[in-house]
Amino acid sequence: MPRSRSVAATIVALTAFVLTCLFTNPAAGTAAEEYVALGDSYASGVGTRTYHSDGSGCLRSPAAYPVLDAARLGAQLSFAACSGARTSDVLNTQLTQLDAETEWVTITVGGNDAGFSSVLTECTQPWWSSNCDAAIDKARTFIRGTLPARLDQVYTAVLQGAPTARAVVVGYPRLFNGEDCNAGTWFSPTEMTRLNDTADLLNSTTRGRASAAGFGFVNPTASFVGHAVCADVEWVNGLSNPVRESYHPNKAGQIGYADLVEDALTS
Repeated sequence: MPRSRSVAATIVALTAFVLTCLFTNPAAGTAAEEYVALGDSYASGVGTRTYHSDGSGCLRSPAAYPVLDAARLGAQLSFAACSGARTSDVLNTQLTQLDAETEWVTITVGGNDAGFSSVLTECTQPWWSSNCDAAIDKARTFIRGTLPARLDQVYTAVLQGAPTARAVVVGYPRLFNGEDCNAGTWFSPTEMTRLNDTADLLNSTTRGRASAAGFGFVNPTASFVGHAVCADVEWVNGLSNPVRESYHPNKAGQIGYADLVEDALTS
């Protein structure tokens, strides 16, 4: 074969090889899509009893639903969620993780604004030394009257920080199944019902504001039925030692969350 034909044949073969590689193989080193997890202790993974030693005090767990879902999605996780966070904390310290390249955002926030941990602390005490009903009433008034505007601020800021991301707001489960099996707590059946109803109110309020922002919403209520505090298979811790673990999803509960959130992020 003349040399010119040999060179031409080689060029054609190399071109075909390069085109095949381009269209059948992802480029080496392609960056994973970005997933930013915002919010409070339910998002950081408090309750799982296993936390990263990052010095932040945020109690971020390798068993938290954002970590599980990032692995399932093959995403690069920016784990900003922090124990104790309120809407103001999300606005002031967490949104810097967002950018125009962010693909997914999840947010669990609002429970601390409503003082839900303080309500639970009040309601764990005997009726003669506490005023559980007043604490619940105060939280419900706040959820109806004040929380919606705070959530709107957060969701608007998320839209500004990650305008093309798929954003999903994640709610809170009902904690009780009507049984108080923990030594050291005095929840009455009526109090447990009212606390569950308040979780429902928090979810419906949050869902409404999320929908107004064009965000998805994950309601864990149905999935957690049969897995509340004192259930045979608990997904939520009862009164625990240390007390910070109390009334938060355990590892099984975080897996339950991850299943729901994955569906919402990929649907």
